[in-house]
Amino acid sequence: MSTGTTNEADAATAPAIPELVIISGMSGAGRSTAAKCLEDLGWFVVDNLPPALIPTMVELGARSQGNVARIAVVVDVRGRRFFDNLRESLADLEAKHVTRRIVFLESSDDALVRRFESVRRPHPLQGDGRIVDGIEAERDLLRELRGDADLVIDTSSLNVHELRAKMDAQFAGDEKPELRATVMSFGYKYGLPVDADLVVDCRFLPNPHWVPELRPFTGLNAEVSAYVFDQPGAKEFLNQYTELLQLIATGYRREGKRYVTVAVGCTGGKHRSVAMSEKLAARLATEGIETVLVHRDMGRE
Repeated sequence: MSTGTTNEADAATAPAIPELVIISGMSGAGRSTAAKCLEDLGWFVVDNLPPALIPTMVELGARSQGNVARIAVVVDVRGRRFFDNLRESLADLEAKHVTRRIVFLESSDDALVRRFESVRRPHPLQGDGRIVDGIEAERDLLRELRGDADLVIDTSSLNVHELRAKMDAQFAGDEKPELRATVMSFGYKYGLPVDADLVVDCRFLPNPHWVPELRPFTGLNAEVSAYVFDQPGAKEFLNQYTELLQLIATGYRREGKRYVTVAVGCTGGKHRSVAMSEKLAARLATEGIETVLVHRDMGRE
């Protein structure tokens, strides 16, 4: 009786073994895109990890007290001198009852040649030969791993968005990957934000700077915000632009885009853009879009 209780207690306190996905396949077939997709889904991703270190990575994840529950490792021919250790590592993982899946990215020779030529980079195994020589050598090296793969994705005719959709279908579960938005107010006199996907210009509204009692305050002030949204067109602009962003967000999700930065500008980034950003961010949050609000230039004057 006491033995059973001890075993149950040991099981309860044993560290949780992370779920593991090994991403491999042909160079140019989309390994980086597949890895980025898993990263966006919350996986801890390690690129080009020597196969011999995979069990150690899993062990470290198990010690994280649940903080690293899912690990994705990209293994490819860039680490070819370590590649012979992969089978030994897989056997080690199996002995430790680690749940692991192998995702193999495949593509036709023609598609791979076109991709390497388009980026003007040599195949990592071609040496002094041609791209096709490198592809052939890589296929031979990866043939056994391809046979062991749990999931093979042929990307010959897929674009990055379609590959992302396939990865989402396999690993997102019932949860749809969400779009994350950053709403950033800024001042045009300080320059456009270089990371903006969309730019909104609020300079069509009267500037509170020219109202003496409002000038010292910012768009966070209730009186300044009320002044901005009492102007003709302000509320209509907020409503219609929110609807436009909902339409854009639907398209971004469909195309696999996970992050968007909306920059809202006025002259100094102090009054109008701040007030509009506050309202816009609140609207997006109510629509289920995870939103971060940043006032880049507020306080610079």
